[in-house]
Amino acid sequence: MTNESTHSKNPVLTSVHTRKLVLSALFIAFGVATSTLITFPIGASKCAPVQHFINVCGAVILGPGYAVANAFFISLIRFMIGTGSLLAFPGSMIGAALSGLLFVLFKKDIAAFIGEVFGTSVLGGICAFFVAKLFLSSDSAAMFSYVLPFFVSTIVGSIIAYLIIKQLRLMKILKKGGSL
Repeated sequence: MTNESTHSKNPVLTSVHTRKLVLSALFIAFGVATSTLITFPIGASKCAPVQHFINVCGAVILGPGYAVANAFFISLIRFMIGTGSLLAFPGSMIGAALSGLLFVLFKKDIAAFIGEVFGTSVLGGICAFFVAKLFLSSDSAAMFSYVLPFFVSTIVGSIIAYLIIKQLRLMKILKKGGSL
């Protein structure tokens, strides 16, 4: 039996999968649409706090796989239309992955927040140095030169996401474990 036939016979699986795909598409569209409105330059990077808002929300509501896919597609589309740079890939994707993994591991919203901030700023910032060195011919950047700009961007978006997730839980729109 293939995965497709299993899903077609189980309407609950199909409904959850469809809901996640639709919400993922909305997150991606929102991330791309706001990439020209809500960004600010810090050094060589274009900081986009909405990306980090989406990463935390995606990690908590959809899970780590969807969060990473959202981060990848937002970064790719932003890069293709000229509103983002190659530096968006490591920061956003590592932050989304760590956010989702820590949320799955600890089942706490604060774990998703910490994962996003640490993953984007420290791990993503260090990886961005190598991306800049390899693809952008940037010899002037120090290894930790992207950590601070990425931290500024991620802390703003992550705090907003954390507060909104808390409100969604208080209003009983978002259940324990993240599902809608």
